[in-house]
Amino acid sequence: MEISFAFYFFLLLIACMYSCVGHGGASGYIALMSIYAFSPDFIKPAALLLNIVVSMLAFVQFYRAGYFKWELFYPFALASVPAAFLGGTLMVDEDVFHVILGLLLIFPILNLLGLFNPGIESVQRKPPLVWAFVAGGLIGFLSGVMGVGGGILLSPLLLLARWANVKETAAISALYIFVNSVAGLLGHTVVGFILDGSYFVLITVVLLGGLAGAYMGSFKLNSLILKRVLAAVLLVASVKLVML
Repeated sequence: MEISFAFYFFLLLIACMYSCVGHGGASGYIALMSIYAFSPDFIKPAALLLNIVVSMLAFVQFYRAGYFKWELFYPFALASVPAAFLGGTLMVDEDVFHVILGLLLIFPILNLLGLFNPGIESVQRKPPLVWAFVAGGLIGFLSGVMGVGGGILLSPLLLLARWANVKETAAISALYIFVNSVAGLLGHTVVGFILDGSYFVLITVVLLGGLAGAYMGSFKLNSLILKRVLAAVLLVASVKLVML
């Protein structure tokens, strides 16, 4: 398949915008690759692979900036990793896959626009371990099935429950996306995924975009801008996925 320059430009832009808020960008990659008629068998593992690259870049930058909190991360990750692996072994009808993922994006969009909880950064409290474990498992399973890292669901949960502020959420979500994406990709290897040379150009492009976005997000942009950038990106992805 011949891929245009525009595809690589949009791929780089998606990686940059998602990484600046601690996300890997899987939902954006999925929408873009679907528009360009990539095979469904290629799209899900490719999105997870690119997620791994960008989310790790984002995590390193937010960690260096001092926003990561281990005590908020591990309760969600303990259940999500095995659940994401299990989800990665399952297949979903392509049309159902697009609609579900597009609809899932609506909740974080509304939350980031402040419609659910204005003044969200004013109060922080520790999440109950049981609820964190249950939420982590459910999000992890959906992540593996849908080929995403789960940040689009974990981020609004952390913010809505006032368990973390925006940049702390970005740091936690970045590592959460990374471990879920690794687990989900391993699940895909069980059902036949093989990493070959066709993925490396995509990896190079998102590496460049992810480096730029992670730096801007962790050191340059304020929280309000971060929320608006992510809401805009997720809205575009949601509309494209539902309408495909």
